[in-house]
Amino acid sequence: MTGRLIAIGDIHGCHREFEDLLDELELEKDDRLILLGDLVNRGPNSARVVELAREHATVSLLGNHELRLLNFRKTDDPTHLKKYDYETLDQLRGKDWDYLEAMPLTYEDLDTGTVFVHGGFVPDKPWQKQPARIVTRVQVIDRNGEPRKRSEAPDGTHWSELWQGPPFVVYGHTPGDDVSPTKWTLGLDTACCLGGSLTAYVLPEKRIVQIKAREKYYTPS
Repeated sequence: MTGRLIAIGDIHGCHREFEDLLDELELEKDDRLILLGDLVNRGPNSARVVELAREHATVSLLGNHELRLLNFRKTDDPTHLKKYDYETLDQLRGKDWDYLEAMPLTYEDLDTGTVFVHGGFVPDKPWQKQPARIVTRVQVIDRNGEPRKRSEAPDGTHWSELWQGPPFVVYGHTPGDDVSPTKWTLGLDTACCLGGSLTAYVLPEKRIVQIKAREKYYTPS
């Protein structure tokens, strides 16, 4: 008998909420846990989140926050960084960096016809061939069909509304007050670090499990 397939949205250093959610899920050895990226930054303890990921996750996907830190490590170019990145850089150790560097862009489950990704995909193009700069960062599609962040194209259409499937895509990155479902997608970033919730999606029963944030850890500038 196969176990459950469980995806968790953006954790962003919220280690206590991650621990609470793991307790709630009561993982068993046949379960597969997929973390949708952005394990780090903004919350209080990114290193503890990565430690828990190493212990419990089947796979952790690359998010834009991990990508930014890795780009800085490769180039020593501080223009890659934001202020709160420096706290994370102080916390992470060698085995943490090894873990981040091994993060794949996607995880596909053929049995359920589901693909997991951090940000999303540009519709009408093969999802398997889309690069890190798109799949970790895309939120909306602008009038010219180009992938953008919401702040760059406020009148753009969220990529999930244009995604016709298959596959069914489970993603994070775009924070909302609750999960964001369409026929062919499900968004799980429920803004834990902003005082929202940390959300898991459990297959095959298609169940949502949420833990409320203990506090608000980050306020966008």
